[in-house]
Amino acid sequence: MSETTRETINQVKAQALQAQGETMSRKDRAKQDGFNWTTAIAMGLFHVGAIAALFFFTWKALFVAMFLWWVSGSLGIGMSYHRLLTHRGYKTPKWVEYFLTWCATLALEGGPIFWVATHRIHHQFSDEEGDPHSPNDGKWWAHMGWILTGKSMHHDTTTLARYVPDLTKDKVHVWLTKYHWTGNIIVGVILFAIGGLPWLLWGVFARVVVGLHATWMVNSVTHLWGSRRFATKDLSTNNFLVAMVTFGEGWHNNHHAHPVSARHGLAWYEVDLNWYGIWILKKLGLARHVYKVELDHLPPKPALTRDVQAEAVLAAAAGND
Repeated sequence: MSETTRETINQVKAQALQAQGETMSRKDRAKQDGFNWTTAIAMGLFHVGAIAALFFFTWKALFVAMFLWWVSGSLGIGMSYHRLLTHRGYKTPKWVEYFLTWCATLALEGGPIFWVATHRIHHQFSDEEGDPHSPNDGKWWAHMGWILTGKSMHHDTTTLARYVPDLTKDKVHVWLTKYHWTGNIIVGVILFAIGGLPWLLWGVFARVVVGLHATWMVNSVTHLWGSRRFATKDLSTNNFLVAMVTFGEGWHNNHHAHPVSARHGLAWYEVDLNWYGIWILKKLGLARHVYKVELDHLPPKPALTRDVQAEAVLAAAAGND
């Protein structure tokens, strides 16, 4: 068989698979792609390490883990990946943006390009066909099944580039995405050198596992159980418990109604540590153009559709620096 004929056959096969994929749900396509053994083994080892940490408990190790959980989960995932990079709810000097992004890599939830692209897709197709992690495809799927099965968009570079043109043009974010795993190695070596095995197990393994499940609860729990202040078209709810373990990300219905708002806890009793961090940055002159929603400034009755103005701002802001 000639090389030209072989290439033609491969192209026909690829086109057939693409046409078939367009008629399949994301969950079905993921099942067809198969089990992601690399991710599954890594997650399994981290869970084993988290369990082992229980047998090496010290108060200092626990406090170290709690501090790094705040660094990776609040400064990183909440303030950087989510509210800064994904929704551009505020702006910072580049060195602050890069530092917060590095903090986010410690959560081991992938690099900024993957995380931001996946979340922007989630907002575009929230609880509809195309949503990467909707509980409509199953509770387990929404929590972590979408990562363990299929490609989870890790290798779909064309899609990633389309949804994150602002990040793919930034060499630092490209580097942080490619080497997002290095931060935990550096931190792990330092912790082991200072506090031995207890600090390593608690500061890396236990902390990462707790942080992962906390973030995954936003994808699963807040689209299943909670209260709804706004009548959005998706299933998003406000969940106090999830908000407490994600530094404010659990006020998910507020967020889906007003995705660009850097403030998610709209009422005084809706604790939002990520917003407090952004507020401090603003007071220090390190955050500007902070977009926030105030309950007092909203209509007395929620709209029956998504906040069109907020979504327009999100679309326009996707290419900002």
